[in-house]
Amino acid sequence: MPVPPSALKVLVVGAGAREHALVKACRRSPLVRATLAAPGNGGIAAEAACFPVKADDVPGLVALAQKEKADFVIVGPEVPLTLGLVNALAAAGIAAFGPNRVAAHLEGSKAFTKDFLLRNKIPTAYGETFDTVAAATAYLAKKSIPIVIKASGLAAGKGVTVAQTLAEAEAAVRASLEEGIFGPGGEEVVIEDFMPGEEASMMLLVCGEKYAVLPPSQDHKRVGDGDTGPNTGGMGAYAPASVVDAPMMQRIDREIIRPTLAALAREKIDYRGVLYIGLMLTPEGPKVVEFNVRFGDPECQVLLPLLETDPVKLLWDCAHGALDPAAVRVRPDFAATVVLAAPGYPAQPRAGDVITLPDAAKLPANTDILHAGTKIREDGKLVTSGGRVLSVTATAPTLRAALDAAYAACTLVHFDGCHYRQDIGARQLQREKISP
Repeated sequence: MPVPPSALKVLVVGAGAREHALVKACRRSPLVRATLAAPGNGGIAAEAACFPVKADDVPGLVALAQKEKADFVIVGPEVPLTLGLVNALAAAGIAAFGPNRVAAHLEGSKAFTKDFLLRNKIPTAYGETFDTVAAATAYLAKKSIPIVIKASGLAAGKGVTVAQTLAEAEAAVRASLEEGIFGPGGEEVVIEDFMPGEEASMMLLVCGEKYAVLPPSQDHKRVGDGDTGPNTGGMGAYAPASVVDAPMMQRIDREIIRPTLAALAREKIDYRGVLYIGLMLTPEGPKVVEFNVRFGDPECQVLLPLLETDPVKLLWDCAHGALDPAAVRVRPDFAATVVLAAPGYPAQPRAGDVITLPDAAKLPANTDILHAGTKIREDGKLVTSGGRVLSVTATAPTLRAALDAAYAACTLVHFDGCHYRQDIGARQLQREKISP
């Protein structure tokens, strides 16, 4: 289905820095005449009309898309996908980017995905699923340490514990199953063998068994430098990540990507959207850590600027079954993003602090400040409203230059208690230093 030039009215669903990056992509696209967002945030509101409809309000989002006569809806976060937003929009005759409800189960249930991977012999850690503390702790008693405990459902990226002792593993099980710290997302846990190695993120644009591989990236999940402290939604990222070199990419394609898409086709799951493959590069080879069914955040912030092809055109084609993988062009640059977090994040982030931003003219070249946990107060002040407040993103010919620009921009942002990691991309910089 051809896209009418300069004619699309696009609604972006979500409220984070990922969605701000998608809004910016829409504003830069010659195919888009108007950009809307729901619910958006304090930064998105300066670039798109924002509507106070929450991302998990499926009927409200469909009604909004109908009222505003949106031609295309880009769904950012996972929750509306798992709730069937794409299905509901399709029933209303509105095109949308993102997998349908059945396909979104790959992220909505880690138990489903673990079974899918093991059943189809796709490389992953062995694991089993439990919904009672007694059964889970009995299983743990027979396993070696370290071991991984995951809330099966959605937990905003925070439902994983890599337990270094049996007591820590049992505590993680009880926290999920008895204390309910992850709500419905923690009513089941997947206990899986620990995989040594280095993690990498691989995002694909998928349209059935057609796919385009975007540059590999690395997220930084721990809150502190040197991968210390608790897990977060992600404190920064960079791309491309050279840990996924050409031979490794060939193995990932042969052993994971193609078998996964073939298995989805066999099981009659029509997948259209982003398939995010979390990878562990183990001594035995690449293995799947998890699947996500949308752009990662903060990975989206570094991938979109590296696309030479109009992202809106790619997402539209993907949604309409017309993706041409050969048409995807990537810039020969690096991108890096640094997340600025609120005090107390990730446990109990403080909100309401006034944010001071630099004038755009004072930012380094090719640098953007993307908003996540921000809102405009009644008095017109920009204030913090979430744990991850801003995502400062830069592109440059080298990773060092991209990081220098991003960190220089970080020093120009001010709000009380702001904290961020100082070592984004450190592994890659070390690899570059020691490579011949």
